[in-house]
Amino acid sequence: MVEVIKELRKIYKKREKEVHKYNFGSLLVIGGSKIYSGSPTFNALAALRSGVDLVEIAAPERAANIIASFSPDLITHPLKGDFLKKEHLKQIYKILENKTGFVIGGGLGREKETFKAVQKFLSEAKLPGVIDADAIYAVAEKPEIVREKNFVLTPHAYEFFILSGERVLDDLERRKNKVIKVARELKTTILLKGNIDIISDGNKIYLNKTGTPYMTKGGTGDTLAGICGALLARKVNCFESACCAAYINGRAGELASKKFRESFLASDLLNEIPKVINY
Repeated sequence: MVEVIKELRKIYKKREKEVHKYNFGSLLVIGGSKIYSGSPTFNALAALRSGVDLVEIAAPERAANIIASFSPDLITHPLKGDFLKKEHLKQIYKILENKTGFVIGGGLGREKETFKAVQKFLSEAKLPGVIDADAIYAVAEKPEIVREKNFVLTPHAYEFFILSGERVLDDLERRKNKVIKVARELKTTILLKGNIDIISDGNKIYLNKTGTPYMTKGGTGDTLAGICGALLARKVNCFESACCAAYINGRAGELASKKFRESFLASDLLNEIPKVINY
């Protein structure tokens, strides 16, 4: 815990006067579909609250238009159609030209064409990124596309099973060993979400104990992915980004749930992020 707080103080130190936009990262969120628009919205808003300078969202048309209506802080790029396809990648690569990180997966859906687009994108990606939700299902079909890349995968227990074939039970020691094993095999960083989050890059391991049972509400995994994406875009390494993101998200959830308890929403968590990162 103390090491993560020290790292947060390094990341969120007092800014110099002579800084400008893009000094603190530029993030692309790729997500959403005809039905789902909330996940990429939470990604983007959490990333902005976590200090990244600019967030843009590439999403299918209906989702992009809904997301743009949430806040003037959100820049969207509508992708023609109801879900992500390989034909959209040319447009996405153009948007990526001035980006320093990405988040992919939230609300994408599990169409075969979407999986093919995700797989191609990740196989060619050079930037650090967070792979979450439906994108994890796409990676499970071709796990080699994430090996030795600067990615953070953020599965919950069932997504971890889909990814690895490894079922995680309540025994903490066994969970730790499985996460280390799969992270080592994939040569990437894994953040297994749970009552205690387990983060490993195959060598180092960190247990995050912030959080609350009220964070079962939909959207709290999306805020986590957005926070992690913001840190990656600020050039924090994958393992430290995952550890710090888990801490920030869990602590912000604790603060929000003290106010709202059963009425807690993921959007309430967003407003508590500044209290966690601003010392």
